[in-house]
Amino acid sequence: MSEGKLIVFIGPGIMAEAMVKGITTRAGIDPEAIRMSGPNPSRLEALAGEYHVQTTSSNPEAVSGARVVVLALKPQTLPGVLQELNGRIPPDALVLSIVAGARMETISTGLDHPAVVRAMPNTPAQVGAGITVWTCSPSVVDAQREETRRILGALGQEIYVDDEDYLDMATALSGTGPAYTFLFMEAMVDAGVHLGFPRRIAEQLVVQTVKGSVAFYEHSPSHLARLRNQVTSPGGTSAAALYFLEKAGFRTALSRAIWAAYERSVQLGRGKKQGPVGEE
Repeated sequence: MSEGKLIVFIGPGIMAEAMVKGITTRAGIDPEAIRMSGPNPSRLEALAGEYHVQTTSSNPEAVSGARVVVLALKPQTLPGVLQELNGRIPPDALVLSIVAGARMETISTGLDHPAVVRAMPNTPAQVGAGITVWTCSPSVVDAQREETRRILGALGQEIYVDDEDYLDMATALSGTGPAYTFLFMEAMVDAGVHLGFPRRIAEQLVVQTVKGSVAFYEHSPSHLARLRNQVTSPGGTSAAALYFLEKAGFRTALSRAIWAAYERSVQLGRGKKQGPVGEE
């Protein structure tokens, strides 16, 4: 493998695997041009067998000859990896971070490397249906921007923003969003079972209702409130249900949850540990 041809993943977790799957199946990148690094030999062996990528347990060895280095780590492990790789990133390489909360300045300073992209994908990227918000430092050249779009586009949709603060907002809204969606769906399924449906039928009804609602919105995009009003007849079943959701503070609870996720993303960027839930 010639120098400067590798896409290297530091951290072989679920999102890194989703990215590897996406870029090899939807972006046409040769698996032999991908190297993954991590501390767990069995995990690396499984990834090598599944995707035919190179693997190593040495991060400094992994980044040798890289054109793109993807940081796919937990925020708590980032400081040690930055120290380990300081000054070792090839000068013309791009660093692409998907570490929640980690700001570009922290990464650039920690690595002594100026060209940094910060991105926030979400878990539907695993099936090519994700959405990623990203931004980059001034040192990222046009060719590296196009490379970024190619990589992130293989995961689904991608949105570039100029303001890095939007990344913490995206972490709370779209990055964490699948968790809210799954909880909402789980609650609907449980309600269906409480009504008397077998769980299998309740799950089928809920999943298709969510998929169909999104498809309907995409087919005839209108304000979401207008679509809701279309299915809410005066004095009908939807009106009765929505009354109780509003009375229970559904909107407020969701808004507060998203705000809590945003605040936690900002805390992670400052290196703060998690305190008790609800702690000011």
